[in-house]
Amino acid sequence: MRREQPTLAVFKFASCDGCQLSLLDCEDELLAVTDRIQLAHFPEATRTRIDGPWDLTLVEGSITTPEAAKEIREIRRASKFLVTIGACATTGGIQALRNFADVEEFTRQVYAHPEYIETLATSDAISQHVPVDFELRGCPIDKYQLLEVISAFLYGRRPQVSSASVCEECKRAGQVCVMVAHGTPCLGPVTHAGCGALCPGCHRGCYGCFGPKETPNAPGLSGQLEALGMERATRVRFYRTFNAGADAFREESEREESGNGP
Repeated sequence: MRREQPTLAVFKFASCDGCQLSLLDCEDELLAVTDRIQLAHFPEATRTRIDGPWDLTLVEGSITTPEAAKEIREIRRASKFLVTIGACATTGGIQALRNFADVEEFTRQVYAHPEYIETLATSDAISQHVPVDFELRGCPIDKYQLLEVISAFLYGRRPQVSSASVCEECKRAGQVCVMVAHGTPCLGPVTHAGCGALCPGCHRGCYGCFGPKETPNAPGLSGQLEALGMERATRVRFYRTFNAGADAFREESEREESGNGP
């Protein structure tokens, strides 16, 4: 008797679709995945729609509207495991820049009729609204880490995703430290691994696409950035890019902005 295949659902909120495309970008590996699971909901890939409950649900994007906040609660109830993918879903993404400003003023400046706009004052990570079983970081995510997460949850084990820093990835690759050797500002020492130290490998500083690593020493890094001549306002922007809403980056940018930094 053929074993019933587990179901996979993929949903999107406020985002660019890039993390969903990372799944499609798996190409040859995707054939193996679809041979072992049943796609229940994935509008980027198929018109098929199978109602929940689903065995594994991937969610991209941040929560920015009351409707999205309601929908994610419904998705959570219908999901055995719920995994968030990407910077928007795990920290609020670039949209979290709104968290430092007056959203009503934004809507007045952008829309001809702001009275029709119904939005939240903040861009939230999914975990701020519902329990999440695992968060996969990155902007966008790494497709091999995504395959590891899918395999792990479908076969009942914990994903093996490194919690090291980009700085460690850089050293393992034998790359020259751009900050030490060239004085290039770099977020690698405080950023979660996953990109393979792509930017330092191209002689650029890390932009922090994967968000803060575990126990990052952002104040210590700020002192080094100040020593390299980076002005306070630039340091604030440095932390407020792809993961502005991540606690460690948000707290350090606010500390800098308040004048309590180095």
